[in-house]
Amino acid sequence: MARHFKDKIIEGDCIEAMRTVADGSVDLVFADPPYFMQLGGELTRPDQSVVDGVDDDWDKFADFAAYDAFTRAWLAEARRVLKPNGAIWVIGAYHNIFRVGAAMQDAGFWILNDIVWRKTNPMPNFKGTRFTNAHETLIWASRSKESKYTFHYDALKMLNDELQMRSDWTLPICTGAERLKDAEGRKLHSTQKPEALLHRVVLATTKPGEVILDPFFGTGTTGAAAKRLGRHYIGIERDPAYAAGARARIKKVTPVAAEDLMVTRSKKEEPRVPFGQLIEAGLVKPGEILLSPNGKKARVRADGSLAHGDMTGSIHRIGAVVADAPACNGWTFWRLASQPAGHNIDLLRREIRRQMAMAPAAH
Repeated sequence: MARHFKDKIIEGDCIEAMRTVADGSVDLVFADPPYFMQLGGELTRPDQSVVDGVDDDWDKFADFAAYDAFTRAWLAEARRVLKPNGAIWVIGAYHNIFRVGAAMQDAGFWILNDIVWRKTNPMPNFKGTRFTNAHETLIWASRSKESKYTFHYDALKMLNDELQMRSDWTLPICTGAERLKDAEGRKLHSTQKPEALLHRVVLATTKPGEVILDPFFGTGTTGAAAKRLGRHYIGIERDPAYAAGARARIKKVTPVAAEDLMVTRSKKEEPRVPFGQLIEAGLVKPGEILLSPNGKKARVRADGSLAHGDMTGSIHRIGAVVADAPACNGWTFWRLASQPAGHNIDLLRREIRRQMAMAPAAH
């Protein structure tokens, strides 16, 4: 069962290990699979020193057919363990991401975005025969087209200085103290991802307490970000050295305090409050006057409708008429005549929502 594996690393083959995880028990999968780099030999710098690239055995496959079969197998297990409203992230490069994307669609995943991670410090193209490969691609997909996936749009907007978070992310590669080293001081894993990247993924598409499965756990970046942000992780890693490094790394992580895990909520997540509810609560009285930004008036009626001249309708419909616009958000358009300039009736709606949040749950 997934609960048995929470916050643990399973050592072994990713496909076999995923088969031990219960159906529909995981909220998010983050996968950093082998890229199948297809390197033709050593890569050297202009000074003839050898570049420490990806030449590990786990990245080698006989051919594209073998890689495709492997991809379809682990994606099938990933989809099985996801909850109906779960989602998946897969990161890759030009070597593999197009094959993986097609396999995801064939498996029934519904692609939501592709994200370009633009590296601020990419490895140069030493031979000068191609463009410098300065980015990797992440595919974000829901388990199915019908899935009600998690996306904290407003939190990501806040993270980006109140601008919409775009699909191109500029972040540095993993270097310095964050890069795990082996006993000889060499990097422990050739493709360790920066925790900043996982912080954004986890914050955007999961809630505190949810479970994230990483079938290619490596040195545990997903686990570190999950623990720090109050989520649970399940890691699968076949290399004992990577798994040991991940355990030691995650053990040092200090979780963020629960009260600091709250993120900016989307208005879509807030409970619906009709204007009539303000009248029932006594915050607005029948007969009171609402003012538009240009000083035009409307009178509140007992059923929550407004009267303006010989027209009646909702706060939105009458607002649109007064503004001579095709649509209007009445909550931010109108203010009570008794309210100071610059205020609006949305402040009263917030008070209703505050009271709803404080009300004890029914038993």
